[in-house]
Amino acid sequence: MTNTSNPLLAGQGLPAFDQIQPGLIVPGMTQLLQELAGELTDLEAQIAPTWEKLVEPLTRIEERLSWSWGIIGHLMGVKNSPELRQAYETVQPQVVEFISRLSQSKPIYEAFLSLRQGESWGQLDEAQQRIVEASLRDAQLAGVGLVGEKKDRFNAIQLELAEITTKFSNNILDATKAFQLKLTTPEDIAGLPPSLLSLAAQTARGQGETNASTETGPWVITLDFPSYFPFMKYSDNRELREKLYKAYVSRADLGELDNNPLIDRILQLRQEQAHLLGYSTYAEVSLARKMANSVDEIEKLLDNLRQVSYEAAKQDLEALKTFAGTDDLKHWDIAYWSEKQRQAKFNFSAEELRPYF
Repeated sequence: MTNTSNPLLAGQGLPAFDQIQPGLIVPGMTQLLQELAGELTDLEAQIAPTWEKLVEPLTRIEERLSWSWGIIGHLMGVKNSPELRQAYETVQPQVVEFISRLSQSKPIYEAFLSLRQGESWGQLDEAQQRIVEASLRDAQLAGVGLVGEKKDRFNAIQLELAEITTKFSNNILDATKAFQLKLTTPEDIAGLPPSLLSLAAQTARGQGETNASTETGPWVITLDFPSYFPFMKYSDNRELREKLYKAYVSRADLGELDNNPLIDRILQLRQEQAHLLGYSTYAEVSLARKMANSVDEIEKLLDNLRQVSYEAAKQDLEALKTFAGTDDLKHWDIAYWSEKQRQAKFNFSAEELRPYF
């Protein structure tokens, strides 16, 4: 397989999504990782602490990987299939291992240190200096300073986290696809705009209802956001709104698709990873890449926001209850009555904005 015959190896431009099939992923990524491993070895052997001989070749390696692997990740989200999952899960360990090798490269890290401390540092502009400093920080958070058993354990955690988070996403997707609400009567579709009815009829046709139409149905509502959200906003049928809402918020919560054990394991692994890096909590690891200085600072900000917004939020809710004519507003009522209130106050609906967004 050559770069010209596998669209995953183009490395630039817009991806040829119409040509990318699951069968191309394993050979394409295997070849790419072999090539990048060779380039990384060459870079480490010839490395010099300059922008041109360190940052630029390193960026080319990173961009080639992110271009190809990013395409596959995108397809996992929008065109998921058993074949795609199998290919993704086959090459994911190799990708994670290469990323670990790249981010934990001592020659590259030491070259960044030399660049940061060398005479040429002052010749870099502010953006370049920021990139160098961020690269040093990211290498430290990736475990470049770990050795022996700690390094092995850190990398094992990285691999397990990659597998678990992929399974987590797959469970959400499968739970989303598993639910559907078939509408057949005028009472079922009361209040729904033509755009949603068209989408729902198209979904029904895709599931075998060959005669489904926007005007006569049947219509199928799913938990996919383009279907779920407008239904919650426009449906006059409160009972169906409740059913859809409860299905949405309980996705991947039971049975074979239950994500609760995965959440517990992810938290456990992240905590262990934080300790290996010398942090007390994973929140501190996350904040190392952000503007806030501490977890306490974040909690203080959130508490300040809550204090200044809470009364206004209560007033908004009371106004919405008054508009709706009831004190019994549930979670599945908020979007519906908020849209009704907007239409009454401003004489337009969110549906009118669709052509512009």
